[in-house]
Parts: sequence; C-alpha cells; structure tokens
Amino acid sequence: MAINYEQLMQVDIPLVEQTLTQRDTMLYALGVGLGADPMDERQLQYVYEKNLQALPTMAIILGYPGPWHATLNTGITRSHVVHGEQGFVIHRPLPVEGTITGKTRLTAVLDKGADKGALLLTECEVRDKASGELICTQTSTTFCRKDGGFGGPSGPQKPLQPIPERAADNVCDITTLPQAALIYRLSGDYNPLHAEPAYAAKAGYQQPILHGRATFSVAGHALLKTLCGYDAARFKSMEGRFSSPVYPGETVRTEMWLDGKVATFRATVPARKVTVLNNGRAEIV
Repeated sequence: MAINYEQLMQVDIPLVEQTLTQRDTMLYALGVGLGADPMDERQLQYVYEKNLQALPTMAIILGYPGPWHATLNTGITRSHVVHGEQGFVIHRPLPVEGTITGKTRLTAVLDKGADKGALLLTECEVRDKASGELICTQTSTTFCRKDGGFGGPSGPQKPLQPIPERAADNVCDITTLPQAALIYRLSGDYNPLHAEPAYAAKAGYQQPILHGRATFSVAGHALLKTLCGYDAARFKSMEGRFSSPVYPGETVRTEMWLDGKVATFRATVPARKVTVLNNGRAEIV
C-alpha cells in the first residue's frame, strides 16, 4: 500500500506516558558508552545513583512513541525505514526519575521521488505529567527509502548547518561497544534492524546496525566531554543529519568547530573513512 498524503498527515500519534526510574537513566548512559573509564568520576555521575544526572541527549528517548508508522495505517515499508535527522532543545533540567508525557505530531511528509523515497518530519513535546511544564522539544526526520513517488510536496526543508573549511578546533574519539545496539534498545527502540542479522540483511546491511539515536548520543557524549567538561547544565541543544550507519564496536570520531555559543560538528568512522553524522549544530553555554 502506497502513502496517502492527506490520510497520513491526519494520523494522530498516541500520547506517550513514561515513568522513568534511576535505573532507566543509568541504562541509557551505559548504552551510549558512559562509564568506559571506571576511574572517571565525571562519567560516573551519569551511571551511578550517587549524585545521578541525566545525559543531555537522553532528551531524545523521552516520550518516544516507538515505530508508530508500523502500527498505524501509514503505507510505509518498515524494513526500509532509517533515521534521517535528529534534534532536541532542553527547556529545563532533564529528570532522572518521575513521570513524563510525550506528544508527537507530524509536521511534514515530503516526497523526494520514486527512486529516492520519502521523508517524515516530526516534533515531540515532552512535559512533566504533574505540572505540565515543558521539559524538552525533539525534532526528527525519518527516511522511508521505498515509499517515494506518492505525489506529495517535495519541500521546503530546513537549510543544513555548513561545516567550516578549516581544521576542527577539537576532535574526540569514542569507541562503541560490540553489544551497544543490544544495550541501547532497552531504552525503548526495539526495531529488529538493530538486533537480528537476517532482518538487517533484508534491509541491505552486512550486520545489525547501531541505532541512529545511539550514534547521535555518542557524538553528544563527545561534545559534553570536550566542550562542557561533563557539565550537563551547559548543553542546551543539538541537531544533526545521519549520513551512514555505524556498526557496533566501531570508533566514532567527532570533529568540532566552536563559534561563540554555537558548536558545529560532524562524526566519522575513520576505519571506513565514512561520515556518519553531518551538518551538526549544538548550543553550549
């Protein structure tokens, strides 16, 4: 079944109510590599209950609606869906425990052509359930590789953050765990693309790939470590475009350019000479 543009734009993505525990906060951080150095107490604050803090990038798993496009009447081919872009803005400190709600809505469905696929653009507002206070806002783009050509609009799209031509001001290498995808999925994204070899092969990959959100979070860890000294209060926003998958166990190199409060970044896998996250932008205060 092909995408029906008018019908898809009317889809009501269910409200998500999520109760966080300290265990969830620590598990998320472990899944993206925090705690790799057991003697680094700056990392320990994100994976240990004493003085526990939430990683800024944990914003992207709060109120996550899961594969809504697979459970609702959307016409999307789930096996060929990959994460295209991700972003978040933090409005108040992220909770380490408590109950929140997340309401996701489609902001655009773009038809890039039968040979290129379709883009789904969404926005999610995450709020404290008790007070209704806005905690963070997420934006995401989903790339549906087999679902273009349905006759919808092709734009407009937000312009990309340009990468400076000069050498990076800072560089940080972080090696992902071989089992990173299997740990990260326990934070709520159970897509079999990240666990089952046969499913990954069906989608055209040599093995299960790391979640795009996990790759994004590894780059966020590099920014937090290098530009914030692991001080989460200084990390206000982040966005980037995925350009190639990461295989669990690979080393991700994040290059950073700082201009006032704005950090431009990209992430690569040097061993394969590929860029995996591009046109990144973060606000550091």
